[in-house]
Amino acid sequence: MLDDAGISRVLSITAHPDDVDFAAAGTVARWTDAGIDVTYCVVTSGDAGGYDEAFPRAEMPALRRAEQVAAAKCVGVHDVRFLGYPDGQVEATLALRRDLARVIRQVRPDRVVCPSPERNYARIGVGHPDHRAVGSAALDAVYPDARNPFAFPELREREALPPWTVREVWIAAGPDPDRYVDVTDTFPRKIAALRAHHSQTGGMLDLEDRIRTRLALAAARGGLPDGRLAEAFQVLDTA
Repeated sequence: MLDDAGISRVLSITAHPDDVDFAAAGTVARWTDAGIDVTYCVVTSGDAGGYDEAFPRAEMPALRRAEQVAAAKCVGVHDVRFLGYPDGQVEATLALRRDLARVIRQVRPDRVVCPSPERNYARIGVGHPDHRAVGSAALDAVYPDARNPFAFPELREREALPPWTVREVWIAAGPDPDRYVDVTDTFPRKIAALRAHHSQTGGMLDLEDRIRTRLALAAARGGLPDGRLAEAFQVLDTA
């Protein structure tokens, strides 16, 4: 596992606006506080989201993109990219792998954070089909696509994007975490980021209590002292 002191850039790849904030915003805030540059790549614009049926569907993508940009600022992230895939219809296609390999070669991160390609039966909500598809495509983009000079040659020949090797992947909300990050001190900023997604969380009156309970359970599983809060990841050596 790489020490954060040796990390310069992190790329978070998620399916929807708000995914990174539910899974990892506390950890992201720790990284940006340490001077690490973090970029968000969001595969969809969340056009199938929201809880208010009266809100015009055509306006939802722009709203959710704006919410994600605002949420990112709460945890020190200022580079947010959207790929524009249709919400609820994401598949781990070659096209998505190419688009993610492109972003990896552009950002050149030491570490990638992505969702799990596996279904988590203990928490069915994190196993949304889009999450699993993005997790699968992201891992394929990390290895072999982004590092292979002969994969998607148009990226190198037409876009002048040389290969890049990601040294480490952190899988968020997967079934087999082995890394627990203490986010007690950054928890208020995580909640602020989540509340920025008003179209999604505006109706969750118990949002803070719900997230606190989940993170306290993760901290306990990770062996942290009582009263601490943690986000959980599975870390892969991909160097």
